[in-house]
Amino acid sequence: MANGVGNSFDLEQYLSSEVERLVKDALRVTLKNPKQSAFFLRFSSVINKAAERRHEFEQAGEHIPSFLIASITENCNLNCAGCYAQATHSCAESSELAAAEWARIFNEAEDLGVSAILMAGGEPLLRYEVIEAAAKRKNILFPVFTNGTLLDDKSLRLFNAHRNLVPIISIEGDEPVTDERRGPGVYRQAADAMDRLRENGLLFGVSITVTSNNIETVTGSAFISELEQSGCKVVLFIEYVPVERPEHAIGDEGRFMLADRVEALRAGQNMIIVSFPGDEAKSGGCLAAGRGFFHISASGSAEPCPFSPYSDLNLREVSVREALKSPLFTRLRAEEILTAKHTGGCVLFEQESKVASLVSPV
Repeated sequence: MANGVGNSFDLEQYLSSEVERLVKDALRVTLKNPKQSAFFLRFSSVINKAAERRHEFEQAGEHIPSFLIASITENCNLNCAGCYAQATHSCAESSELAAAEWARIFNEAEDLGVSAILMAGGEPLLRYEVIEAAAKRKNILFPVFTNGTLLDDKSLRLFNAHRNLVPIISIEGDEPVTDERRGPGVYRQAADAMDRLRENGLLFGVSITVTSNNIETVTGSAFISELEQSGCKVVLFIEYVPVERPEHAIGDEGRFMLADRVEALRAGQNMIIVSFPGDEAKSGGCLAAGRGFFHISASGSAEPCPFSPYSDLNLREVSVREALKSPLFTRLRAEEILTAKHTGGCVLFEQESKVASLVSPV
């Protein structure tokens, strides 16, 4: 197969099915919100066309992932303890892509059949003009990962006018745990942001970094029910990558527990529950390096994932389609590096020296 994972697993079909499931879930949880339901009803036909486009490429020997991750800025208004970007010094000053360059990338991604682009940072709301450019690409869903502290009337109007933008508020769990990592008062600001999103009838979610310390609480039905009552319709669990404190990684036992809890929560809550990276066994291994997604840094580097900041191509100089043919990505897929056993939230993070040996970081 073009994805280089073996002939017994149809990655393209797996990814298409997962995207379809998420959109069906979105329709289910927005039934009481006519404006939002109307968007996802239309979007369900859009993703089918995108899947057909990806399938055409697949038949021609080219694998196109269903989603991308775009870190549109390295800047942030918070200084969170254990921040990955700070710990790895990836927040060093660099020339960030202009809004027009991001617009071109979004356009190319849509033409290829990409269905979703996760917008991250830093703090994405510091690059409002890039989010405006994303809003115009109606055939791509843009979850916008924000700490919520900069959600003002202007951004609320933008989210309200463009339902393909879905704000995802980052918290660590309850108020004490969130404020411990993100700073005093941050949880309350995030909660206020959720209140405003609910009052405006907007679909929104939360992103929670799962560690060995908070896994029991954040995957508990009481905590999730509280989120649902606040108006939250999407919960994204992200496994902690042990960049500083390895004891906080959830390990195999925690990963199995998380999978079980996610399954139970999906059955018992009227919410979209997603775990990342999730059950890699079902997807034939890690989805990075173009198998299921790749990461675009604020300066345009095409990287396997946010936790593996190595690159041999830059989107300033190549198209999205060309970036997918990166020699680095090709080797990572062909040499089965993505299927290696690991203990943290990212298989490539634990093989950093091996990845670094394939290419120098940009």
